[in-house]
Amino acid sequence: MAKNIVKHEYKISPEDRRLKNGHNSFMVFFTGLSGSGKSTLANALELKLQSQNIQTFVIDGDNLRTGINKDLSFSPEDRSENIRRIGEIGKLFIDAGIVILAAFVAPYERDRNHIRSTIGAERFVEVFVNTSLKVCEERDVKGLYKLARTGKIKNMTGISAPYEIPSSPAVKVSDKNSVDEAIELIYKTIRPKLKL
Repeated sequence: MAKNIVKHEYKISPEDRRLKNGHNSFMVFFTGLSGSGKSTLANALELKLQSQNIQTFVIDGDNLRTGINKDLSFSPEDRSENIRRIGEIGKLFIDAGIVILAAFVAPYERDRNHIRSTIGAERFVEVFVNTSLKVCEERDVKGLYKLARTGKIKNMTGISAPYEIPSSPAVKVSDKNSVDEAIELIYKTIRPKLKL
C-alpha cells in the first residue's frame, strides 16, 4: 500500500503561512501528572499569546480521547499510540502556521521524544509541570486518584503506572509557581522562537 502513496506538494508552504501570520509556529508540550495544572497553564498561555495576535490552538488529552483517540485505552501501548497521534496532529498545525499548546500526561520519555523527532526538535518546547503527587491527589480535579486508590481505575499514572520525569525540559514549573509566574517563565523561553 505504501508504494502507492505519493506526497502532494501544495503551492502555499508552511513558511508562507508563518509569514502571513507574522510569527513562527511550534508546539509547547505540557507534561506532568493528572491534576498538575497542564491544561490551566496551556489556557493561560493561549490567552497571553492571543492578546499579541499569535495564532494558537490548544489540544488536551481528555478532549482528544473523546474524538480522534476514543478507541484507545490507558495501556502502555495505547498511551504510546495516543502520543504518536498527537505528534502527527501537532505537525499539521505547525505546518498551518499555528502555535500549538498540547497538554498531556505523556508518561513515557520515549513517547515525548517521538513527538520531538516527528515535528523537529527546533519546533518542540517541553514544559514539565512538576506538581507533586501529593498536591495532585489533594486537587483530584477529576476524582481519578480516589478511584485509583480504591482499585477502580487501573494504569493510573503516579499510582499503578509510572511517570518518567523529563530528562531535559525547556521549562520546569511547579505548584510553587503562581499561574502568572509559570506563564512568564514559559513565555520568556518561547518569545525568541516566535520571531520569524
